[in-house]
Amino acid sequence: MRALRTAASGMAAQQLNVEVISNNIANMNTVGYKRQRAEFQDLLYQNVERMGAQSSSQGTVVPTGIQIGAGVKAGAVYRVTEQGTPTNTGGLYDVAIDGRGYFQILLPSGETAYTRAGNFALNGEGQLVTDDGYAVQPNISIPQDAVDVSISKSGQVQVITA
Repeated sequence: MRALRTAASGMAAQQLNVEVISNNIANMNTVGYKRQRAEFQDLLYQNVERMGAQSSSQGTVVPTGIQIGAGVKAGAVYRVTEQGTPTNTGGLYDVAIDGRGYFQILLPSGETAYTRAGNFALNGEGQLVTDDGYAVQPNISIPQDAVDVSISKSGQVQVITA
């Protein structure tokens, strides 16, 4: 029965691995998505015969011993934070981060959250917001009479009004 438990632990671990890969595939076109990777650990080994133990009454010593593994378990699922390929969307308020960093956004609860998704738009009050309507921090407001908006590489927003 030990062999079946060991095999079952391996199947459960591979099921998690397939789920993580499936999630990565499902989100490969999601703006700002960071892929994930499953990491595994082996379970404890049982010593059937210890290395260095005597194997006969004449003092013969077991050179390597025998250990049987108990299987595998998921150790962690972590995000791979490497830079993706920027895509020119043509959106007036779409920006991308080149290198390290995140955009700060304000959640309805008042907490600050972070995202790499730079597909922004204006809400009814002229504030720069995410596609979920969360305000970018610090607050950026574009006047209604703006004729041109530019965002520099350092993040400075310039507006030309009529």
